[in-house]
Amino acid sequence: MNTTFVDVVEDVKQLSIEEKQELKDLIDSYLIEERRQEIYQNYQASKENLADGKLKFSSNLDELEEMLND
Repeated sequence: MNTTFVDVVEDVKQLSIEEKQELKDLIDSYLIEERRQEIYQNYQASKENLADGKLKFSSNLDELEEMLND
């Protein structure tokens, strides 16, 4: 099956209002779940960096600026 984005959009246009709303709700749920997964993966990477001593913390603005420029 080789469906293009345009084909999908055209198919969606043919749906009833109720079906479009259900599809929207499904897409919203999928996007939320993907974002949660992304946040979790970032959390896992941060934990690994912390364990490896790669994370640095400071409340000194000059040190923070230096860290950003490294």
